[in-house]
Amino acid sequence: MEAFLVSTGIVALAEIGDKTQLLAFVLATQFRRPLPIVGGIFVATIVNHFCAAAVGTWLTELLGPGALRWILGLGFIAMAAWIMVPDEIDEDDAPASRYGVFTATLVAFFLAEMGDKTQIATVALAARFDALIPVVIGTTLGMMLANVPAVYLGKRAATAVNLKVVHGIAAVIFVVLGVATLMGAGTAVGL
Repeated sequence: MEAFLVSTGIVALAEIGDKTQLLAFVLATQFRRPLPIVGGIFVATIVNHFCAAAVGTWLTELLGPGALRWILGLGFIAMAAWIMVPDEIDEDDAPASRYGVFTATLVAFFLAEMGDKTQIATVALAARFDALIPVVIGTTLGMMLANVPAVYLGKRAATAVNLKVVHGIAAVIFVVLGVATLMGAGTAVGL
């Protein structure tokens, strides 16, 4: 349950103002069909985060507990710094609707998520908790919590929240996870 809750919270906060959330705004503006956009985001996130969590789980098996603890601890702290860097997306980069709204969203979101903060966070969370399914469900829920309002409310939702405050909260959580990991908080699970 801890893996699910932490994954949901971290990704929901990290996604606010992220390039994939900005992409959700662009898609909602361009296509004006929220249901297929939300469906495309959901499927792209499940597939992308399952692959990312599988890599995280594999790293748990590949690396020794000591090395994994240092990599994850420093990785969480690096994520805290990275999350404070604002993302941008060019509205001209939005996909064309030649293949339909769902497919355009699915492909665009899957590709935009590659190497994104939330994908890297998913790898780290899966390695930290060694719980593939709870992490995938949690990170997917976090993505949907951040992106569904973006699709339905558009840019009005973006101006309703203070991105610096949200990113600051997410950064603090990443630092706490990093320091806790470095101090051996995961020793009960072999980290």
